Amino acid sequence: QVQLLESGGGSAPAGGSLRLSCTASGDARNFVCMGWFRLTPENARERVASIDGQFGYTYLNRAVKGRFTISRDSTKNTIDLQMNNLQPEDTNTYFCAAAPTCPTLGPGHNAFWGRGTQVTVSS
Repeated sequence: QVQLLESGGGSAPAGGSLRLSCTASGDARNFVCMGWFRLTPENARERVASIDGQFGYTYLNRAVKGRFTISRDSTKNTIDLQMNNLQPEDTNTYFCAAAPTCPTLGPGHNAFWGRGTQVTVSS
């Protein structure tokens, strides 16, 4: 089992910045890959960013490239999502997720999920 504790989020004006953090605990084999998801208008979870703790590979959704960065502190089992130049369309609930591998990080797989943290960007 894995427990994910999210922090950060909140409100920011357009062009502002926020930082999300997620700390994992439990069986480390199940959080080799960690990342952040948010909801689509169809209420599906889409991957925003992810990072592989073994090889360091990162993924950023095209919509956030150049504005968001993801990093990992493996000594603390924590990932951070630095969100810069926020836009109103970034308003969403952000969910931390963890899985043994990055291909299995997401809905339909045995991934682990945090409860979600709200990000609101005002225009």
